[in-house]
Amino acid sequence: MEKKEDPHRINERINAPIVRVVGENIEASIVPIREALAIAESLNLDLVEISPTANPPVCRVLDYKKFLFELKKKQKEIKAKSAKIVVKEIRLGPNTDDHDFDFKLKHAKNFLEEGAKVRVDVLFRGRSIVYKDQGELIMLKFAQALEEFGKVEQLPKLEGKRMMMMLAPKK
Repeated sequence: MEKKEDPHRINERINAPIVRVVGENIEASIVPIREALAIAESLNLDLVEISPTANPPVCRVLDYKKFLFELKKKQKEIKAKSAKIVVKEIRLGPNTDDHDFDFKLKHAKNFLEEGAKVRVDVLFRGRSIVYKDQGELIMLKFAQALEEFGKVEQLPKLEGKRMMMMLAPKK
């Protein structure tokens, strides 16, 4: 079994002749690498190179295993907090009737309440492209009906035969 390379240089792997030593209960100072290793060893801790590009490199005296554990824990928390953005799609036509409109509106309302973004499309088929203004009106009516549940993130925009608008949930 191969051992993975550590992301930080520790103890004897540090190859700088002089380092800046920092840590808890340690006065920050610039010392030769041997002295820094002696300080870490006297406290039964590791010398970890935190900032190798600094001049001189910064090394912290700490328990390396505990440091890695804390790092993983922080990354896990950040990952858990970052919300996965879900985009739901609703398709309308330029001549959508009231009942169908209300039906789609109800679905969009539910999506926004769940925290998903909603992309509303009006698809123009064949010669229906001449009703661009009707498509825009139906979209604005849709956005106005969902005003209390979400806000318009992207105004209606025509791309080819499709007009799109994005709605984001209100926090």
